[in-house]
Amino acid sequence: MSKLSRLAKAFRREGIAVDYTDGIYRITNEHASAQILLPASLPLEQKAVRQLLDFASVHSPDSHHGVCRACATPDFHPGSIAPVGSVVATDADFVIPAAIGTDINCGMRLITTGLKKAAVEPLKQALVQRLTRVLLDNGRDVPLRSTAFRALFDDGPAGFIDSLHAEGLWAAVDRDRLASELAACISLANFDGNSRYAPEALVGTRETIRDPNLGTPGAGNHFVELQVVDEVFDRHAAYAAGLAVGDVVVMIHSGSRDVGFFVGRRWMDRARAAWPAGLKHPESGLYGLSGPLAHEYLAAMGTAARYAWANRVVLAELVRKEVSELAGGTSRLVVDVPHNVVLPEQGMNIHRKGATPARHGDLALIPGSMGDASYVVRGLGNPDWLWSCSHGAGRSVRRQELRRMAGNPSDGSWQCVTLREERRVEEAPAAYKPIGPVLAAQEQAGLIDAVARLKPWVTFKA
Repeated sequence: MSKLSRLAKAFRREGIAVDYTDGIYRITNEHASAQILLPASLPLEQKAVRQLLDFASVHSPDSHHGVCRACATPDFHPGSIAPVGSVVATDADFVIPAAIGTDINCGMRLITTGLKKAAVEPLKQALVQRLTRVLLDNGRDVPLRSTAFRALFDDGPAGFIDSLHAEGLWAAVDRDRLASELAACISLANFDGNSRYAPEALVGTRETIRDPNLGTPGAGNHFVELQVVDEVFDRHAAYAAGLAVGDVVVMIHSGSRDVGFFVGRRWMDRARAAWPAGLKHPESGLYGLSGPLAHEYLAAMGTAARYAWANRVVLAELVRKEVSELAGGTSRLVVDVPHNVVLPEQGMNIHRKGATPARHGDLALIPGSMGDASYVVRGLGNPDWLWSCSHGAGRSVRRQELRRMAGNPSDGSWQCVTLREERRVEEAPAAYKPIGPVLAAQEQAGLIDAVARLKPWVTFKA
């Protein structure tokens, strides 16, 4: 019996019809339908399918608003509420806060160092010590005035940069460079915001704030990684991005930390509370917001999204400072891209949960694992996949299973620096799908073109 036949029978018992053609699963039940781009070599997980169909069926109580389309990229796997790798489009007056959750604007930032691996290799041990101190061991000095936080939330990133005072880390930061790099931050200008949605601790009356979360990667799959450009596929695009074989680059994966939790949790609760009294609640437990509440959510979400951008900026500047002091070099931003946000596009609200915008000509980042390559890619703006691509390879083994592994899972081919040994176990390369078929499926389907391949050198995990 073929793999699809077994799957189809299992799904049929749940009222789900499954078809697989040319690397695409098309799934349907009585409430919704969706498509999933997934090569035959990678498993289709039942829980993730159920979660995707649940999200594809969300609508307002009067059924006047709801999901228009739903799809998933090859890193597709179950999430706590929404499946990771899912893209859901709703009409412009409707949002689903739980589709984004609390890790708002979790995203990727890639900077160059202006240095070749051969030049940095003799300094590797000293660099690792410096970065461990500032990234993991609370050795950073990042003071901010509450006026800067208010400027970030109310006026946006440009206002935040203008409000910085030359103290602590900021004394060494080139603010003109930061301002010029805003153009390489995908969709950042589309986020609204307002300080009334932010935690009081950041926008209160204190003059100087030392936010314990700002400039921290966070737990789980977040990281800061030194990488080396291993191969260039698109010479012109790589040159424009400042990438050449042998270059040392820094990839940062982090989000909005406690601000995202503060905003996301409140708005998921608010969506549930807005459900009309006496009307049966949806079995999935998923709720949308319509009209003015939907637009208010987008402003609240944008507030956390702006904080996530600032968090990645601080992480990048911490690394830039240590690299420059130790080895010199001239750094530049390649791209900063989100993958847990709602963005108004094409007359719809595109919800990306663990998926990345891949609009025509825009760069995106697709990381593999600590033992596998990452890729810089260029979006092709494919409407069949809601102008999106995957945000990584996707997990294949749950963290709970990996915790049962004995000893250090490293075979010596990859290096993870962490103060918490469980991170090395939970995030081992074996936890993730191989990046090769994930990337190839998206190239063949016309979502992206590869620009450059990056190999991990040293990974820092909180």
